[in-house]
Amino acid sequence: MRLAKGTPVVVASHNPGKVWEINQLIQPYGLDAVSAGDLNLDEPEETETTFEGNARLKAVAAAKGSGLPALADDSGLEVDCLDGAPGIYSARWAGPGKDFGLAMKKVADEITRRDGWKGAGPRANFISVLCLAWPNGEVKTFEGKVFGTLVWPARGGNGFGYDPMFVPEGDTRTFGEMDPKEKYAISHRTRAFAAFKAAMLDDIAPDAGQAKPEGRDIAAFAAAAASLSTRLEAAAFVGRLKEDFAAHRAEWKNATLEAYLAALERELSQVKNNDEPAWRQLAKAMLAASERS
Repeated sequence: MRLAKGTPVVVASHNPGKVWEINQLIQPYGLDAVSAGDLNLDEPEETETTFEGNARLKAVAAAKGSGLPALADDSGLEVDCLDGAPGIYSARWAGPGKDFGLAMKKVADEITRRDGWKGAGPRANFISVLCLAWPNGEVKTFEGKVFGTLVWPARGGNGFGYDPMFVPEGDTRTFGEMDPKEKYAISHRTRAFAAFKAAMLDDIAPDAGQAKPEGRDIAAFAAAAASLSTRLEAAAFVGRLKEDFAAHRAEWKNATLEAYLAALERELSQVKNNDEPAWRQLAKAMLAASERS
């Protein structure tokens, strides 16, 4: 079973950053992507012991729950001197608030405990397994990896997750220091998608001229705000907001400093107590203050 242009596909994730990234891969092929969160599908507990098993579990649950083909990703960081940890528990090391600043420190501390900061740095790899499932239970899986080393302290405010501490082979920059286009060209998820594309999309030509939104790309900003964990990521987010204001000032609901600060004050006063990193809460409030009058 192959996918045809215009086929609705459920992205089986509630992670806004991951949903946005997968959408960037599949939308040029004319696939009508919708997230599991948008469909109010339950997020299954990841009880399998492998990336493939968890990707399959999520894809099958979303396909059965929606009656549509579903694409799931399970990915993580594997560190050689930690015997492959955090591995399938990469997201769990970030705690209930998905604070990857905390997760990166846990990784760094564990490497220190094992005396792993030697030479060029501890070897590691990112892995992504994509699983495409149909409502009838048929599944196909595709794997991609990117190898490199780790650094500490983390560097850069781009990307999300463990990106700011991972340096891919052949480069001196972390994924967090790279322009997103450079990262996506070599990322583990892109490599898994290449295998998916060869098997499932060979009959679909990508829309080479797919235009970016003419106005504000709110989806990209929302995905970035929902995924950031660190001060540097927050600083990069503020920089992108500043560029957006210069390019699309007429679309901002609060285009004067006084109006924007008043809106930001209102948004911050309405933030509910939760486990999210404070930088993420601030980024969400800053984006909302630009959207809501």
